[in-house]
Amino acid sequence: MKKKVKQKLTLDRPVTYQIRVPGHLDESWSEWDGEMMIAVENGGDDPPVTILTGTVDQAALQGLLRRLYSLGLPLISVECVECD
Repeated sequence: MKKKVKQKLTLDRPVTYQIRVPGHLDESWSEWDGEMMIAVENGGDDPPVTILTGTVDQAALQGLLRRLYSLGLPLISVECVECD
């Protein structure tokens, strides 16, 4: 029986993150970073939420968060979806 070895989250190992911000960011916004996929959730009467998903290291994640901040977009959530 193989035992799964959990790896610690590190600064230099890329992992997949999912970031949610309010509003609708279109696909042209992602041109500055081709590694993030963009999806928009429209929840009926609720305002739209943009979901950015991609595999990046901590430095790239910090750059992305700074970019969102400079655009005046508040964060709804930042989730590591492939963390061990």
